[in-house]
Amino acid sequence: MCKKMMHYKRYHHWNKKGDVLVVCVDEDITTPLGLVCGNNHKKTKPKIYYLLFLCLISFSFFLAPQFFTSPHGFSLLYSFSSDDGALVSKSDVNVCSSVSNGTICCERSSIRSDICVMKGDVRTDSASSRITLYRNNDEVLRHEKIKPYTRKWEKSVMDTIDELDLVVKGEHSGIHQKCDVKHDVPAVFFSTGGYTGNLYHEFNDGLLPLYITSQQFNKKVVFVILEYHNWWIMKYENVLSHLTEYPVIDFRGDKRIHCFPEAVVGLRIHDELTVSSSLMVNDKSIRDFRDLLDRAYWPRIKGLVQDEEREARRNMEKLVSSPSSETKMDLKKPKVVILSRNDSRTILNEDSLVKLIEDIGFRVEVLSPQRTTELARIYRVLNSSDVMIGVHGAAMTHFLFMRPGSVFIQIIPLGTDWAAGTYYGEPAAKLGLKYIGYKIHPKESSLYDEYEKNDPVLTDPNSVNDRGWEFTKKIYLDRQNVKLNLGRFRKRLLRAYYHSVANESARFRLQSQ
Repeated sequence: MCKKMMHYKRYHHWNKKGDVLVVCVDEDITTPLGLVCGNNHKKTKPKIYYLLFLCLISFSFFLAPQFFTSPHGFSLLYSFSSDDGALVSKSDVNVCSSVSNGTICCERSSIRSDICVMKGDVRTDSASSRITLYRNNDEVLRHEKIKPYTRKWEKSVMDTIDELDLVVKGEHSGIHQKCDVKHDVPAVFFSTGGYTGNLYHEFNDGLLPLYITSQQFNKKVVFVILEYHNWWIMKYENVLSHLTEYPVIDFRGDKRIHCFPEAVVGLRIHDELTVSSSLMVNDKSIRDFRDLLDRAYWPRIKGLVQDEEREARRNMEKLVSSPSSETKMDLKKPKVVILSRNDSRTILNEDSLVKLIEDIGFRVEVLSPQRTTELARIYRVLNSSDVMIGVHGAAMTHFLFMRPGSVFIQIIPLGTDWAAGTYYGEPAAKLGLKYIGYKIHPKESSLYDEYEKNDPVLTDPNSVNDRGWEFTKKIYLDRQNVKLNLGRFRKRLLRAYYHSVANESARFRLQSQ
């Protein structure tokens, strides 16, 4: 069996020769290493002695790096997702976790991001895009260059990211920068450029890697940001305040020389929208990240509730009677939130869907998040819901706001199967949600009325995706809406309803004990 460790293209697989890294655990592979192979390997059935000989050779090659290479050159195989548990260890992934004073260590084997750690007398110089580590000699010892963004494999976006020059030099070699601001805690340098502005990327490429990288410092850390955006700081200030006790620094905007005892340049990332506890020094997981979101948004949510209560008291004189028994009964029903879209991938029969959901026995709230919508308001709505329903897209990132044990139903348009599962379905399950994917039939797609019934767009979306990202985006993401077969979809809703009722019963029993 050969296992694909990661897909690096957005929404489609790499399927040309040499484009997929495959880890082989098939005992019949004739590749000498028995570890890495291409897509088109052939299997044979060697005799038992020949097989044992190959196993011995493979095992020797596998262990050799452990004895004969430096700790900085860890295998590419070890830099992927935590699903490959036997191949990954904390020491392998964080090879720069222990850096001696006056030295720099760079991890560059991960396909997702580069990380460099500088320890000692570290000084910034934004004018020259340089971070310098001074030590007690007169030589220029080392130069490194790094772009601190977590989509290293995606050249088009990395070309837009500012590059930093990391230098290790002697105290008396050249100009010795004087400190304008001296810090007694480490710094983490990262970029909020690239795809920032898209909710999925803001969490996957930014906040979650920042959480992973900064947890070891227990808030005693300064964040230094390249491609700094005021709106990003305002949007996530509640979360940032739970990751650092210090003001964030705009690397380009602040021309002063900042001095630190340590600098981590770049962010670590584990997998799509997740935190792997097996790769964290303190065993933190994605649930711990969600708990942080809970703490971050609760003060603001409490304020929103108090505002609503004051408004209600002002309107009490207008109320003729107390809430009806019917209203009280509605509040006991499980709650569904529909994340509604208003551009592409809209649910064309959304009104009929709402009625169906109510007929089953749910309360329904339709939420249309905008880029300017305050995240605390969205968090409050989803955190109090039992089921979230939405069509595949960046807004599905909001599953992170759902309580573990609740239900996430993702409607999967044509041509988005792999992306829907990889970017949202699998991460949601890791958070502890009950994930239900609803893959639409061609007749449920608006594309059914635009193409011949035997067109590959309808019958073979993978072949269309293989033509390139621009085809996927143009056809399946930008021009497709859905009209649900409510008879089919009702089955998913019933599963969600029974699950929600069972959850509520279990919570009631626990409270009664």
